[in-house]
Amino acid sequence: MENSAGLSDIQKAVWDGRLPLQITLAPAESRTYDQTDPYLIAYPRLSYLPFLLPKLKAFFSSSLIESDTPAHEGWFSFEGVPLKWHLPAGLLYDLYAGADPASRGSRSDDADSNDETLPWRLVVHFSEWPHEELVQLDSNGLVMHDAFINSVKEADFLRNGNAKGIMSLSKEDSSGLWDSVRDVNLSDFQRISNMLLPPPSQSFRNIPIRLFLPLPPDSESPSLKVVQSLVSPTLPSANVAASQVLPSRGSPAPQTQTIGTALHSLLPNLFPSRRTPVLAKPVLHGAVVPMSTPVEELVRSSMYGDGWLYVVIRMMG
Repeated sequence: MENSAGLSDIQKAVWDGRLPLQITLAPAESRTYDQTDPYLIAYPRLSYLPFLLPKLKAFFSSSLIESDTPAHEGWFSFEGVPLKWHLPAGLLYDLYAGADPASRGSRSDDADSNDETLPWRLVVHFSEWPHEELVQLDSNGLVMHDAFINSVKEADFLRNGNAKGIMSLSKEDSSGLWDSVRDVNLSDFQRISNMLLPPPSQSFRNIPIRLFLPLPPDSESPSLKVVQSLVSPTLPSANVAASQVLPSRGSPAPQTQTIGTALHSLLPNLFPSRRTPVLAKPVLHGAVVPMSTPVEELVRSSMYGDGWLYVVIRMMG
């Protein structure tokens, strides 16, 4: 496994990631229709869009037709699609904006592709909540908090085989974990998340990973397909080719599960090769993940605030 300093550097880069946003008020809710000035911000990729609602409500208050609408009734859309508020902003961008992600050896025209999609242009609405697509938020932020903690519990259970870690946290630390994500405070996050992660000398039971496959834009109901299955940090012995096993008197050492072997197992039609992206590529935090990356190292260095790896599958060509 890479040294802890290397993983820490990657984690810092992930937490420092920012996404330029250009947010406009829905024309139907504006006194000046589509002439309202946009709200511009370099927003943390790991953060959640509803955290912006109080600032957006204040910014657009003079333009809102219904100016007394509470901030928590705001919601976001991209090209007419309501955005899931429980997914981090960077993940939503990777899913919907269509920019070709950065990777080693990227073509020079990748920069032009990013210019077309950045800043990411979103629309904020303060009326007509899309109840069929989104769970309603509340004024105290409890709905967001509870959704986050439930996701943390799921990740904790997969990593350790139980959720004792998150359940045994003090109320202060449990609230502190949420606060560290809201405030994008890496040092506080590391202190608390280290209580939940197995030590580096101890392997995870399973990897908390979800794969997102965007459906074609011409589908009847544009949405997402999410693939989730148990992924071990090591390969089952049956999956290890005989040629890779050296003769020995004892049992062969377990082979490390990489993102390539995991994708080949979960999505063999899209990833026929364990080593080379052929039809699709895995994208995490806006970058293509090398197929040889061990999945456990990927969690320790690049997990989202709730402990999950959210990998976007992007078709090639």
